[in-house]
Amino acid sequence: MKGRYQRLAASGAALCLTAVTLTGCGAVGGLTGDNEVTLRVVAADYGDNPQNSSAVYWKGLAERFEKANPGIDVEVSVYSWSEVDAKVAEMVKAGKAPDIAQIGAYADYAAASKLYSAAELLSVKTEADFLGPLADAGKVKQVQYGLPFVASTRLLFYNEKLLTDAGVLAKDAKAGWQPKSWADLEAAAKKLKGAGVPTPFALPLGREEAQAETMMWTLAGGGGYTDNEESYSIDSADNVKTLEFLRDKMVGQGLTGPVEPGRLDRQAAFDAFAKGEVGMLNGHPTLLKQAAAKGVKYGMVPLPTSDGSDQPAMGVADWIMAFKNGHRKESGTFLDFVYQPDNVTAFTDLYDLLPATTSGYHAKQNATGGSSPQLKTFLAALPTSRLYPVGKKSWAGVSEDIKQNIGKTVQPGGQPAKVLEEIATAARAADQR
Repeated sequence: MKGRYQRLAASGAALCLTAVTLTGCGAVGGLTGDNEVTLRVVAADYGDNPQNSSAVYWKGLAERFEKANPGIDVEVSVYSWSEVDAKVAEMVKAGKAPDIAQIGAYADYAAASKLYSAAELLSVKTEADFLGPLADAGKVKQVQYGLPFVASTRLLFYNEKLLTDAGVLAKDAKAGWQPKSWADLEAAAKKLKGAGVPTPFALPLGREEAQAETMMWTLAGGGGYTDNEESYSIDSADNVKTLEFLRDKMVGQGLTGPVEPGRLDRQAAFDAFAKGEVGMLNGHPTLLKQAAAKGVKYGMVPLPTSDGSDQPAMGVADWIMAFKNGHRKESGTFLDFVYQPDNVTAFTDLYDLLPATTSGYHAKQNATGGSSPQLKTFLAALPTSRLYPVGKKSWAGVSEDIKQNIGKTVQPGGQPAKVLEEIATAARAADQR
């Protein structure tokens, strides 16, 4: 959860070297002795250390699948979120697309007729199990090519102890902190700074997931990436005002910590929160376990809006797609296995993410153990959340443009209007191609 949701300090190359040992690994991308087929799968890593790397999950999944499906081998390469999309793009450009990719965007590949549709791959039962809004988001011209893998929504996390010590939160406040507007955030951040908190508000606008942090803020400011007609509106007046607020009130007043936002990745911000060094930050469900494991007591509330009015939260879905490599049947068989309820639940429980299937959604709603009660706050926001414009073939390139440039807008002397206009102009041009 391009959700989503960068994960290891180890390089992607190291991850890949680990990942290719997940199976016996026959000949790459083709037939291996006795007409066996090897499916090449590229997946993103949702872990934050080698012990909980997604490579562990995919290894077990591949082994179970191969045991149940003799004749189909599965070779998985796992990369960090900061590079997985680019890795797949490189493979496709070189004419060596994987059979299956689990990444952040699919529409550009669908528009280039490089993907099998959901109907060509999946059983009727699997295809019908996707949550409606997510299945719709996976469509290009009414045909579904993107298969939602997992979802998440975003909430504002705060460190209860730091806010209490700074006088933001009363010691006997049973209802927790209930900020409504950006003025509330600014006031709280100033108190945290005065109390010596290293990072009052973490603002990760680094390459890892700058497009997510930016979208959260622009939605809260009454804007977003697209207008009501789903046309790009990246350079809207509301979006400019949002980034001017971040530049002047948050970064300009030294409320975002020692690391320049454009150089701060989301996982580094999460790590600092888990160490008790961050007062507030926007987070998704995987932060629940990470913070709890370090003994951090936290609260979660919707991100306050510019004026306190209600605005939609941001939702994120990460996607699986199957490339037309001649292995349609085998890819479909594997994907039906991936979406079996037990496998969906195992992955979403591992990282406290939200399921993309109806069966998984109901299972989460009914769960009472572990952190599931807290997940209900995220689940409640999912039906009305706004997703990236993933159905646009241009979105992958636009997302990369945002990652590379949005951090400049909040630097001292940054020019939000100029940068947003440049991104929007390129986005609209790409959308017309």
